[in-house]
Amino acid sequence: MGLGGISIWQLLIILAIVVLIFGTKRLKGMGSDLGGALKGFKDAVSTDDDAEKEKSLDADQTADASNSTVHKEKAEATGNSDKSDKSA
Repeated sequence: MGLGGISIWQLLIILAIVVLIFGTKRLKGMGSDLGGALKGFKDAVSTDDDAEKEKSLDADQTADASNSTVHKEKAEATGNSDKSDKSA
């Protein structure tokens, strides 16, 4: 038993029929076309992932910068109130 009840001999017969119908040159061309399509798909997916990572990194850096600004403003406000308390 092979795949799903198909024996190895049945698969070889199907392969022989496909080669007779399409020919080896055409099968080779279809294989290279399929390989090129898969490579293009992988490149597109990795490019999209890189773009998303870059956007996420930029957003994180912007958030960090705004958080540090808020912390600085709070520290300055706290420092100013401490100075006004000491001068009073």
